[in-house]
Amino acid sequence: MEMQILDNKTQGKVIDKLKDNIKTGTKLSIISAYFTIYAYEELKKELNKIDKLRLLFSEPTFIKNKKDINREFKLSGSYERGLAGDRYEMKLKNELKQSEIAKECANWIKEKVEVRAYDEEYPLPQKMYLMENKKEESSCIIGSSDFTAGGLGIVPSSKLDMNSFIKSSAYTQQMLAQFDMFWNDKEKAKDVKNSLLESLEVVYKENNPEFIYFVTLYNIFKDYLENLTEEDIVKTKTGFKESVVWNKLYNFQKDGVLGAIDKLEKYSGCIIADSVGLGKTFEALAVIKYYESRNDRVLVLCPKKLRENWLTYKGNRRDNILEKDRLNYDVLNHTDLSRYTGYSGEINLEKIYWENYDLIVIDESHNFRNNNNKKDDKETRYSRLLNQIIKKGIKTKVLMLSATPVNNRMNDLKNQIAFATEGNDSALSSFGLKSIEQTLRKAQMAFNKWNDLPEEKKKLENLLEMLEIDYFKLLDMLTIARSRKHIQKYYDTASIGKFPERLKPLNIKADIDSKNEFIPLSELNKLIRSLNLAIYSPIKYVLPSKVAEYSRKYDTNTGKSIFKQIDREQSLIHLMRINILKRMESSIYSFGLTVSKILQNIDIALKKLDNFEDIEGDFDIEELDIDDNRLDSVLIGSKKVKVLLKDIDQIRWRMELEGDKVILERVLKEAFKITVGRDQKLKELKNLIKEKVKNPLNAGNKKIIVFTAFADTAKYLYDNLATPALEELGLYSAVVTGSDNPKTNLKGIRIDFNNILTNFSPISKERFEKDKPEIDILIATDCISEGQNLQDCDYLINYDIHWNPVRIIQRFGRIDRIGSKNQVIQLVNFWPNMELDEYIHLESRVSGRMVMLDMSATGEENVIVDNDSMNDLEYRKQQLKQLQDQVVDLEDINGGISITDLTFNDFKMDLVNYMKNNKEILEKAPTGMYAIAKSNTDEAERGVIFCLKQVNEDIKPSEYNTLNPYFLVYVKEDGEVLLNFIQSKKILDIYKKVCIGEKELYPALIAEFNKETNNAKDMSKFTNFLERTVENIVGKEEEKGLDSLFSFDETVLNSSVQNMDDFELISFLVIK
Repeated sequence: MEMQILDNKTQGKVIDKLKDNIKTGTKLSIISAYFTIYAYEELKKELNKIDKLRLLFSEPTFIKNKKDINREFKLSGSYERGLAGDRYEMKLKNELKQSEIAKECANWIKEKVEVRAYDEEYPLPQKMYLMENKKEESSCIIGSSDFTAGGLGIVPSSKLDMNSFIKSSAYTQQMLAQFDMFWNDKEKAKDVKNSLLESLEVVYKENNPEFIYFVTLYNIFKDYLENLTEEDIVKTKTGFKESVVWNKLYNFQKDGVLGAIDKLEKYSGCIIADSVGLGKTFEALAVIKYYESRNDRVLVLCPKKLRENWLTYKGNRRDNILEKDRLNYDVLNHTDLSRYTGYSGEINLEKIYWENYDLIVIDESHNFRNNNNKKDDKETRYSRLLNQIIKKGIKTKVLMLSATPVNNRMNDLKNQIAFATEGNDSALSSFGLKSIEQTLRKAQMAFNKWNDLPEEKKKLENLLEMLEIDYFKLLDMLTIARSRKHIQKYYDTASIGKFPERLKPLNIKADIDSKNEFIPLSELNKLIRSLNLAIYSPIKYVLPSKVAEYSRKYDTNTGKSIFKQIDREQSLIHLMRINILKRMESSIYSFGLTVSKILQNIDIALKKLDNFEDIEGDFDIEELDIDDNRLDSVLIGSKKVKVLLKDIDQIRWRMELEGDKVILERVLKEAFKITVGRDQKLKELKNLIKEKVKNPLNAGNKKIIVFTAFADTAKYLYDNLATPALEELGLYSAVVTGSDNPKTNLKGIRIDFNNILTNFSPISKERFEKDKPEIDILIATDCISEGQNLQDCDYLINYDIHWNPVRIIQRFGRIDRIGSKNQVIQLVNFWPNMELDEYIHLESRVSGRMVMLDMSATGEENVIVDNDSMNDLEYRKQQLKQLQDQVVDLEDINGGISITDLTFNDFKMDLVNYMKNNKEILEKAPTGMYAIAKSNTDEAERGVIFCLKQVNEDIKPSEYNTLNPYFLVYVKEDGEVLLNFIQSKKILDIYKKVCIGEKELYPALIAEFNKETNNAKDMSKFTNFLERTVENIVGKEEEKGLDSLFSFDETVLNSSVQNMDDFELISFLVIK
């Protein structure tokens, strides 16, 4: 009897004893937990000589219909998945020959192998290799080694194996008796030969592109799936998926809703930042419906102008298209956070139990981007929401909606994320994010560095390379942000409807006066600049002996800095100069009203000076109750800031008031000469409307929206358009502003904000009454520039150019929406009749370098940091030039930070949906497979997308790879890397585009592939591509490591990946 210990290292290898003892006609019996094609490949010569093999899996491998597992997506199938190679066989797998080997192995199994699996809770205790030989001594190997390349000692393994080799026919017969006992147990030993062959076929057969897409997603996101099932996201017993709102959503919106619910459950917060026109409101309503179906209490906080919009969907009213869902959330305005008494609608603000809400939905959450305390003792809306509502009471989830959650400061995002984390900077540390503030600080530094690059280098891919992985992690955890382009490219627009085609903007340069007698703009500009506007800066005239008293009363100490009231007043004067200029741009009528109001205030002040009699006693401003009406005759200033007349330099103030009066009276006299008949800009607008009605862009569509920044202009336009439009064109008109009641000349309807919009856009608003007259001309201020779907209209006019170009894009988003019935839509911009450079220069001379003021709805003034971008003339010129040439998306406007299309939510939702019916096949799908796809987009060049997994556990995970430990690299046909692993999101977008829905094979492309690889026997071309892929990963890691040497961050140079052996090939997609 010959005996030997085999440990696959220093005391002999299993493979050698098998090769020595398998002879022609050998009957082989094996017990193993695993079987890999690479173990077969190494023993192929010997195995082809045997009489037969009985292979018994020691566990219920390949047995179909195993007992149901409670967790829907619990990872199983690990034995089956190992068929095409385990972790120790990467080098063999990376030779890309698995298809050829699997085919040969399958043919051999069909001819010579019986396969069973032992279906028992506890696996068979040991592995066996029994070799019966007729002419020579039989032998066996008993121990721990499986039938894998590592188990047999073909490749190195860290596994500690211990086996006994015994060459003895007698002993082998004893072991065969034990094997036969297991093999012949009909209850437990189940035939799985067909299942094994089916799994092998998956490896060698041609796979369709969609399957490989999901195999790749499954591997990348399977850890995410461990805690995620459809039931985990949405408790189906709630009936949520039968709701009206759920069934009104497009597929991409459903993905967004499921993603948002998942994030709310995991992290207690989510920002839906889908671009303008993608239906964030309806996504939020679906989330609300889900939580209300769980009996949660929901509060919606929205801007006052959007209040009616939200109330529509919860009321028992005919215009509520979701009435059957019985939504019951509360609605409060953002400004209600500054109120402690009174009513907001039917809600008593004094008695409301703020901290008792399970979910808070914040519409237009960018309004909470700033967390600036005005005074030490003054609670801001932001701090009240965070401390008194979210932190207090029951655990509150927060859903935020905004198309612009970030302007150009990462702090914008930090302050909104604080609602989800209750202000705890380390709240996400258990998810691998140590500090939210540090993450965003580094991202801001990267953005600033990128923003300083020359224009030709300022490309998105460069920014993505400069940002660290934690930033993408943070976005992926808490945001859902898809752009219009993303939806168009990567979703099936045939099933979700399309966006209308944007025509090139029309730019109208209109004169003010048809007789050209009004003061030239350049001269008017000089007059406006010469104004002291002394009426708005009483602190400037306070006597030197009184300055300290007024500073103590009105200056604001934030703890970090002091904001002086005199600086506030100077900023207000800058704003007033801009306001005068912008009103003149808007309409001569609005300009005249503004000048008249300033003159009225000057006259009141001069009258007070004329009638001034000091009150008895030595009073100072710090002691007086400035709200006491009896003191009105001796006080000047605004509602919040008052100055005693006795404390100012009255002579100097009077002189400058009178100087302003002379200039303003001259200007007003000229303005009054321009009657409606001489208003050239109004004439141009009337001609545009007539032309549009005469030659509609889309058959039968006469609808027009006219936007203006000023309510005075809106009323002026309505008063002068409504009657002639009805009499000459048969069109009904309406006007809506945020300050006054709406008006319309359409009879027989209830005149309120929501009803006006419904009758203007009855299809998108699903008006209850059909075939009734409609409003065709809607004149509006920015009270409807956000949150409204008015896509029945195809023609939008900006009667004046808003200071912030983002607002123009938001306005256009009312008609530029997915699912529009219109083929084309038109944007029209009215500009002052001058060149853009001159216009920009004029604005800048009027405003100077100003401190921006946020005039909130309460009339309070919030000092915001100086916004360099708004003061950068070149920046503003570029933005406005863009708007003259094309309609741009919000994320494409020059200079801002965009977070759209940087997260992986849609891919995760794709996978969740696919797993419902294909869970088992993905769990068992081996790695290393490929598919051949056809390019259907310009971005998908001929080449290969590789998915690799970093498997060397001694190596520190990459700090720059968002999909750790998986790497995606796109190599072109010529071997050049098209997209590296830092651009994983872009690669997955292309992967999805060329694969989703592609369930059939491409015979011509497969024939081309087989020809160049000799039917997959010569994979040298693709092995070379794989080597290029690994070189690219290693090179990028080293480049980033060198970068870190010159930063204050931890250097990653010494722990980077080195070569092919550090990776496992997961899949590859050949694009032809």
